[in-house]
Amino acid sequence: MNEKKYLLFDLDGTLTDPKEGITKSFQYALQHYGIDEQDLDKLEVVIGPPLKDSFIEFYGFSIEKANEAAMKYRERFATLGKYENIIYDGIASMLQTLTSKGKELAIASSKPTIFVEEILEHFDIKEYFAHIIGSNEDGTRAEKTEVVIAAIEAFGEIDKADIIMIGDRKFDVIGAHDCDVEVIGVSYGYGGTEELANAGADYIVDTVQELEELLLNSR
Repeated sequence: MNEKKYLLFDLDGTLTDPKEGITKSFQYALQHYGIDEQDLDKLEVVIGPPLKDSFIEFYGFSIEKANEAAMKYRERFATLGKYENIIYDGIASMLQTLTSKGKELAIASSKPTIFVEEILEHFDIKEYFAHIIGSNEDGTRAEKTEVVIAAIEAFGEIDKADIIMIGDRKFDVIGAHDCDVEVIGVSYGYGGTEELANAGADYIVDTVQELEELLLNSR
């Protein structure tokens, strides 16, 4: 892998493990519609894609109903769910090292920007990111390709060959490739090696340590 200066990081499943907060908030929204899903493991599939897409794909909601359900989800997530989250071991020190080596970092997440910023502040890692790009509060710019485009534009006039995306789901791979940007898939998140490989990830790492070594020792 050629050395990359500009690093676009997904958040959920890449920097932090958000399972408890996301699945419980999704469960809360489903309960509003009389759907009782007790097994949070079954809701892991909703970690990564835009919320409304998950309500449509997995529960057959209409677009209008899915948008309403996403608002219901955020009722709980805004107060509880965003803090039911764990930063992966080694992430904070990796980010510090990358920035000290002259790398420029940005977040490219489908989560609303306001939540992304609050989570980064909660884990004391916001300072490492030059740009924080998420979806808009009205539900727009939720597709990964749109997010990646906005993150690239935030850096200004740069060569796409100097950029790489880091994420855990096929959506990260597809979104980055739509923008002609290479991708490192992290199998420790929620997509796993098979999903990332099938999506065409350019590189796959299994641990945070492997990720750091690849980003720092590239030639």
